[in-house]
Amino acid sequence: MTKPSFSTRIPEGDGLPRQVCDHCGFVHYVNPRLVVGCVIEHEARLLLCLRAIEPRRGYWTVPAGFMEEGETTAAGAAREALEEARARVEIGPLLALYNVPRISQVHLFYRARLRDPGFRAGEETLEARLFAWEEVPWPQLAFPSVRFALRAWAATRGQEGFPPWQHDDDSEAV
Repeated sequence: MTKPSFSTRIPEGDGLPRQVCDHCGFVHYVNPRLVVGCVIEHEARLLLCLRAIEPRRGYWTVPAGFMEEGETTAAGAAREALEEARARVEIGPLLALYNVPRISQVHLFYRARLRDPGFRAGEETLEARLFAWEEVPWPQLAFPSVRFALRAWAATRGQEGFPPWQHDDDSEAV
């Protein structure tokens, strides 16, 4: 059996360089990764998780992570809440979309509410805690996209039918 060998070239009918198999012409598409998460509210407080893993171990975040195959973005956000904070949530509307083309990621954040007050740190979390808005540890937030999602939550708080906030960021590390 011949080991596959790939070259970078523009396939016929395409306009961008791709990884193409030198033997059979198979095109290996490399597409952006989706990060899904949610800003979870309970009794006017927000659920944040202290990261137990890299990158940004020891910093606060909303429950979020890479979307898995075979799930919707909303289902992925709910799964991340369950994995990271053992929180069962009701997913609301799409809150924010944060593009990071430099690292080929798109972050999608939903509004969410706790279905019940029971939550605790999951395997990837050192601590899960509710914060009032004025208590949010802004300097200790893990990623610019988390700050953006929290600000979108605050700006649209109490609103129905708002358009999702959108930000294109290619300058800050996330």
